[in-house]
Amino acid sequence: MSGPLPSATHGCQLYRVPEAMQLLSLSRTVIYEQIRSGRLRSVTQGRTRLIPAEAITDYVALLVREATDDAGTA
Repeated sequence: MSGPLPSATHGCQLYRVPEAMQLLSLSRTVIYEQIRSGRLRSVTQGRTRLIPAEAITDYVALLVREATDDAGTA
């Protein structure tokens, strides 16, 4: 995917779940479903779940690839 990482603007490397929710326009439930399924990577620091900026970029790229693949088969 082209374009800057979310962290390029804010200098943030790790996002808390509420921040990732806002960046991706997804609900808390969907964020955790994507983490559980392995589609969105996360790390933990103590009890805090954090989403790396790179994981957000990779997830968006995955969605774009899937949309492109679906458009090619339809």
